[in-house]
Amino acid sequence: MSFELEIESLDTQGRGVARRDGKVVFVEGALTGERVRADLTGEKPSYDLARTAEMLRASPDRRTPRCEYFGTCGGCALQHAGARAQVAAKQRELEDNLARIGKVSAGMLLPAVYGEEWGYRHRARLSVRYVAKKGGALVGFRERKSTYVADMASCEVLPPRVSRLIPQLRALISAFESRARMPQIEVAVGDAVDVLVFRHLDPLSASDAERLRGFAEASGAWVWLQPAGPASAAPFHPAQAPGLYYELPEFGVRIEFAPTDFTQVNHGVNRMLVRRALRLLDPRPGEHIADLFCGLGNFTLPIARSGARVIGLEGSAGLIERARSNAVLNGLAAGASFEVADLFVAGAAALGKHGPFDKLLIDPPREGAMGMVKALTQEWPRRIVYVSCDAATLARDAGVLVNASGFTLSAAGVVNMFPHTAHVESIAVFDRDRPAD
Repeated sequence: MSFELEIESLDTQGRGVARRDGKVVFVEGALTGERVRADLTGEKPSYDLARTAEMLRASPDRRTPRCEYFGTCGGCALQHAGARAQVAAKQRELEDNLARIGKVSAGMLLPAVYGEEWGYRHRARLSVRYVAKKGGALVGFRERKSTYVADMASCEVLPPRVSRLIPQLRALISAFESRARMPQIEVAVGDAVDVLVFRHLDPLSASDAERLRGFAEASGAWVWLQPAGPASAAPFHPAQAPGLYYELPEFGVRIEFAPTDFTQVNHGVNRMLVRRALRLLDPRPGEHIADLFCGLGNFTLPIARSGARVIGLEGSAGLIERARSNAVLNGLAAGASFEVADLFVAGAAALGKHGPFDKLLIDPPREGAMGMVKALTQEWPRRIVYVSCDAATLARDAGVLVNASGFTLSAAGVVNMFPHTAHVESIAVFDRDRPAD
């Protein structure tokens, strides 16, 4: 069955949203403002699924996807939309979530943070599968809506030097004796070195180990092995190499990290995000500030550079250990301290133990920071800068901060951390007594 539709907006998966006889229809391959002929692909009680069959009126924001695997590979959802349209859809999703879930609106919409849209992924988890019918090993992202690995030989969102390694990795693993027992390769790109972490379910044979050494030497990548969980990852070849790090030049900060540590995927946009967050937080000498879910010190150390006293709280002991090392490395140990704290279970206790605080920076995982939000007193902090990787949980927490805790949502905006995907990264600032500067 096919029918004509007017596309009203994009959803969180990058699909066009239309209505047919009052029922919502999600349309693959369609953009806001387009008129399409669509083929029905699925029916649910509250919505239908469809795929674009014919373009009747194209959006001026439509463009030809750069990647030949777009549409099959699940790594990107929006390469057919220009950067302006992608960011507009994300801004609209943030605003809709704030209004619908949090019952709040921002006093000011911040300009979107843009960066390079190609070659930006400095972290990636590539799936590996040996498929004899495909002629050997497949290395890449999963196919869209599938557990199969996409048959790809390059990737436009990986740094070019990493993308060029995909055919070599396919040939390498195809030659392995243990080719059926190596499910993934983690990519971690630093400012000075690229690391590939090979997850292997069986010990490597002598011949496989020799092949891997040869690949490391020919490619210039630093190869690590991971026989079990992330903590088991260790250098393989070369035995010594320049460590992984990224720099925040504006603040004179270098962050060292391990390849399995959490870091922001897009280093260029991360620099702009830190700049934006620090401008909104406005740390001053003598202020007492907490950085919640601080990780390696991505925000903590720039805050300390301002002269404020800052403590970073984080649930991972490994990340806290490296954050402390980064404070020493950057000469900031006197102004930045770090403590392990389960901010989901003991959020109120953690804040009470170390507070009061003039200001907070919160950068939680997708679950949000509801426990921390509920733990805030009526006296402090004066300002919160909230960096979010999930617009829905930000909106939920914003509703509590504004409607129950007396804050004003002074400003909010999106950060295009993941171009060509529907992922929405955002930043918001909450004030008790005055709007954001």
